[in-house]
Amino acid sequence: MRSGARIMAGLTSTSPLPTRIVLHQQSRRLEIEFDDGRVFSLPFEYLRVYSPSAEVKGHGAGQEVLQTGKRNVVVERIEQIGHYAIQPIFSDGHATGLYSWDYLYQLGAEQEARWQDYLNQLAAAGASRDVDTSTPPAAGCGHHH
Repeated sequence: MRSGARIMAGLTSTSPLPTRIVLHQQSRRLEIEFDDGRVFSLPFEYLRVYSPSAEVKGHGAGQEVLQTGKRNVVVERIEQIGHYAIQPIFSDGHATGLYSWDYLYQLGAEQEARWQDYLNQLAAAGASRDVDTSTPPAAGCGHHH
């Protein structure tokens, strides 16, 4: 029963469900189309820095870990988890984020604001979207450009 599956997945009966998910390796984007007609094109980097995993989100408010050097990250593949989520396998080895349909929809709907927030956080930390290969990372320094 479709409504039962939604409840088990933690989704409300009005939550949009994906009708199509396509990985675009060349442009490094995940395209996801929902049954309400909305289509989102989410860059792999955006998905990676907003991973719902504990490794990124921490274990509570204020424990988020700023992700840096993810500009060129690639989603190597995605695995479907039941009827409620996908688990992307990223080229940097990250594979613990479960992206529910609701969370993917939220990422799409709030993409512009979330991306700007991420860029602001990077700037405030003196960090970069690019991997720093010039020197080994110094613990707690954060001043390499």
